Amino acid sequence: MNDGEPAMVSVDEHLAAILAAVRPVAPLTVPTADAAGSTLAAPACAAIDLPPFDNSAMDGFAVRFADVANATAEAPARLRVVADLPAGTADDPPFAAGEAVRIMTGSALPTAADAIVPFEDTAGGLADSLDEIAVTRAPRAVGVHIRRRGEDTRAGDPVLPAGAVLGPLQLGALAAAGIANVRVASRPRVAVVSTGSELVGPGAPLERGQIPESNGILLAALIAETGALVVRRAVVDDEGTALAALLEAVTSEAGAVDVVVFTGGVSAGAYEVVRQTVTPMRFGAVAMQPGKPQGFGVIGRPDGTTLLFGLPGNPVSAAVSFEAFVRPALLALQGRAHLHRPVLRLSAATGWRTPVARRQYLPVTIDRANPGGWTVTPASSGGSHLAGRLGSAEAYAVVAAEIAAVSAGDLVDVLLLD
Repeated sequence: MNDGEPAMVSVDEHLAAILAAVRPVAPLTVPTADAAGSTLAAPACAAIDLPPFDNSAMDGFAVRFADVANATAEAPARLRVVADLPAGTADDPPFAAGEAVRIMTGSALPTAADAIVPFEDTAGGLADSLDEIAVTRAPRAVGVHIRRRGEDTRAGDPVLPAGAVLGPLQLGALAAAGIANVRVASRPRVAVVSTGSELVGPGAPLERGQIPESNGILLAALIAETGALVVRRAVVDDEGTALAALLEAVTSEAGAVDVVVFTGGVSAGAYEVVRQTVTPMRFGAVAMQPGKPQGFGVIGRPDGTTLLFGLPGNPVSAAVSFEAFVRPALLALQGRAHLHRPVLRLSAATGWRTPVARRQYLPVTIDRANPGGWTVTPASSGGSHLAGRLGSAEAYAVVAAEIAAVSAGDLVDVLLLD
């Protein structure tokens, strides 16, 4: 470390300080049908037994087991059909020994029945109208092909815990359990602010010294993946006046957001507008590559707090910094049970250099040709400015600070982005 250079904190230390400042957003109650992508703020418990009644698991015939226990193809059991039960009917027809009821999958089981014989185990049972069937194969036991009331879930049992993300499978489970409304976390409101007098809109003519602004689009998409809402996206120059006005607007009572993410202007140069303007933030060096310069702070509001993140301006640094710090915070704001993406241990297809005493996040591609041995290859040379090559990355190889180099064949932690 050079004389006068501030000491670096570890990635884990910086993240711990951020998460300690997180206060979950207020919950609200919404219809289950409108809750896709939301996070449960309280456990969801079944409103009904599931299944809500004994019912048939097969299309066939409801029978008394004693009547068909010895049935074979050579000596079928002949039963008189006395009723028909399509799905949805509330009928509970009585039937006596030697009788059966035709029944469809999901139909409520007659009280007198204790087994189901599928159509394929009968002779003539597929006819549209019939008076008698011949059972050619006996059910294995009493209760076969019957779904019992509450065998999946009982009313009052937890279906999903607080912190669960409501995807398609989860919403289906809630609806099946009769849950009409759920208590979910509000979606955090986020402002994304890109700084730099050199930035112009994508596709605009470039003059000398100008570059397309891409971080705002990158970060807005990453934020949307977490379930948060980007309510404002802005580009400001390095002069400072516009940034101060914007910060006042997004933290005022009328337009308050839960999070502001700045990119650029956080390092030690002469025109670091975020560092020079956003006084509630603290800036320092984090032992990581890319993403060493970081800023974080909190602004109090009458109705809560606003988290402030200062990320480096180079696109790869911004993406990695979001992954390491902003994404976990956005998930914690929603009360998520899991704050980090899945990590696999995969072999490096080739070697690469690692920085001294800094955790490395290297964009990589994954070779899936061998299902039993996926390998990873760097998507770029590791430059934090290589935005074009970032597009091919599927994951980050995360290399611990104490590792001096990665060689071909080494196992590395791979943080999956998809």
